[in-house]
Amino acid sequence: MTSQLRKVSGFEIRSVMLFAAISLGSVAAMAQTQAPAAPPPPAAQMGPAAGVQSAPTPAGTNDVQAAFDRADTNRDGKLSKKEAEALPAVSSNFAQIDADKNGSLSRDEFSKAVQPR
Repeated sequence: MTSQLRKVSGFEIRSVMLFAAISLGSVAAMAQTQAPAAPPPPAAQMGPAAGVQSAPTPAGTNDVQAAFDRADTNRDGKLSKKEAEALPAVSSNFAQIDADKNGSLSRDEFSKAVQPR
């Protein structure tokens, strides 16, 4: 058996190196997009509903709930007239939105008032 040596041109070497670099770059990019999410914060930092998973909701509902949560500064699950001032559209219509006339807005009252129709 005789071995045959083949001369490899510089072009072929560069082509192989370029292909290897592109392949490795693609693998690295996929690894970054598939990296695991950061672990959730401890339950003590999440508030009263920690660990409770809600059912999937229609688009926009999460935005409504997030707005309610931002306005509910004392985290009691309802918006007082003072807390509603953070949301001018809600504040100006507070009396109409407060269906049970108890002086605060529940999540349900708030959601019904601000959901797009």
